[in-house]
Amino acid sequence: MHQQIYVNLPVKDLARSRAFFEAMGYTFNPQFSNEVGACLELGPNLYAMLLTEDFARGFTGKPLVDATTATEVLVCLSCESREQVDSLVAKARAAGAAVPREPQIHGDFMYGHGFEDLDGHIWELACMTGSPA
Repeated sequence: MHQQIYVNLPVKDLARSRAFFEAMGYTFNPQFSNEVGACLELGPNLYAMLLTEDFARGFTGKPLVDATTATEVLVCLSCESREQVDSLVAKARAAGAAVPREPQIHGDFMYGHGFEDLDGHIWELACMTGSPA
């Protein structure tokens, strides 16, 4: 049905947010990036558009949520292994992210952990290790 996803996230300081995700090893698509938005490449056909708050306001008539005080969205990315989950969380922490909880182990089915980026957006990372019971 759908071929791509673009999650739009408002950010307070676009340059700072770009540097944060680049420190984690991510890249940005220059074709869809400028001074008010940056296209974060998460994987094949998976993108997050980091938008300055002023630019993001142009897409909605509702107030923007302050993600440091309220949850606006939980972004969950699948990972290939527990090691990849732990590595990304460690890189995020080193780049200034908050890591508010311990890893979650859901039996033999799933391992997950996550972080809050510099603007408070919650990024969950999960590795499916088996089939649900």
